[in-house]
Amino acid sequence: MKGAAVAGTHTTDHVYDRAGFGRPVERGARPAVVVVDFSYGFTDPASPTGSDMSGEIAATARLLDAARAADLPVVFTTIAYDPAQRDTLTWLKKATGMRALEVGSRLVEIDDRLEPRPDEHLVVKTGASAFFGTALSSYLAASGVDTVVVAGATTSGCVRATVVDAVQYGYPVLVPRECVADRAQEPHEANLFDIDQKYGDVVEVADVLSYLATLDTPRP
Repeated sequence: MKGAAVAGTHTTDHVYDRAGFGRPVERGARPAVVVVDFSYGFTDPASPTGSDMSGEIAATARLLDAARAADLPVVFTTIAYDPAQRDTLTWLKKATGMRALEVGSRLVEIDDRLEPRPDEHLVVKTGASAFFGTALSSYLAASGVDTVVVAGATTSGCVRATVVDAVQYGYPVLVPRECVADRAQEPHEANLFDIDQKYGDVVEVADVLSYLATLDTPRP
């Protein structure tokens, strides 16, 4: 339920509704699934930046099965830094645990429970958004994509940044709540609320699976 985890829910919902937020997006005919940073650096609890995301991984695997069955574009992203970047990037001075995400290490590999395929696009990034400094927007445009379904980690960081940029590139966005994860519940819920009100639709994964099942999406 919208605003369920936000203090003063009734007042908050009223204020946001009066402002015109929270309206549903228009879903297109050719969505892509973008899985943000479900690499071992985030899904392995032993990693400095990781936590147990097993439930979200399982739900995302179901989402990917449906997207692949419908022959829809699937994109994975990972964060990876070379030695020079680890010593110079401002973000790594603020979030020092991210320095462990070294190019070539296991921590930057996509969690194999998602069974990434060789023909699925991999975006290697050094910032929060999957769009910033990458060719993702060009790939989506060339693939005829008109809607973006975002899964991954973390809800308050790279997922949110990717959702915001997707909207700014003109894409309606769906976020299946069972397919996104964070290290703590409070920022997770707060950011889902904000995404749902301002940037995309936060929905149940069953809703997205039903949507994908209705599509007839030949390759462009």
